Amino acid sequence: MTAGVLIVHGWENRRPEGHWQRWLAGELADRGLAVRYPQFPEPDEPVLADWTALLRDELGRLDPGGERILVCHSLAVLLWWQAAPALGALQPDRVLLVAPPSADVLRSHPAVRAFAPPGIEGAAPGDDVRGRVRLVAADDDPYFPGGAAPFYADRFGLDVDVVSGGAHLDLPAGYGAWPAALDWCLDPSVRISGRRS
Repeated sequence: MTAGVLIVHGWENRRPEGHWQRWLAGELADRGLAVRYPQFPEPDEPVLADWTALLRDELGRLDPGGERILVCHSLAVLLWWQAAPALGALQPDRVLLVAPPSADVLRSHPAVRAFAPPGIEGAAPGDDVRGRVRLVAADDDPYFPGGAAPFYADRFGLDVDVVSGGAHLDLPAGYGAWPAALDWCLDPSVRISGRRS
C-alpha cells in the first residue's frame, strides 16, 4: 500500500517556490507517495473554522488503506492541535509538527488569535495520539520565545528534535531542501536535524 502525505502550511504562506514544504511535496511525489499540499484559504487572515474544515476534508482524502502522514508547519501545528481530539478515524498514523508558534505570540496578532484559545497551553491530544507525533523546533525561534521544544517535551511528553540556530525553520531562515524531513517521512525512526539550502 502507498503512503499518503498531507502537508499543511502556516500563516501568510502561499506555498512559495523554494520553501521546504514545496520541496518535500515534490520529493515525496517523485518517490511514488500520494501527496496533498493544498492552499488553505485566506492565509493572511485565516478563519479557524474554514481551516479546520479543510484539514478534515484533506485528511479524509488520504487512502485509509495506506499509512497516512501529516506534516504541519507553524500555524498549522496549532490548527492540528485543536482539531486532533475530534478527528477520530481521520487521525493520521504519523504527525510531524514543525516550528509551532507560542500561543502568546498568536494572541498578539488579531488575524490568528483564534488559533490560540485560552487553555490551549494545557490541552493535549490523548496519549494514543501523542505517541504518533514528532515535534521539530529550533532553539531560537522568534515565534516561540523560550523554545517550543522544552515546552512540548516537558508538558506533553512529545518526541522532540531540536535544531540549533534554525529560527522559524522557514524560507527566510534558509530552509528550502531539507533532506532530514524527507527521510523522516520515509522512515519514522530518523532523527531530524537542521539543513539550510
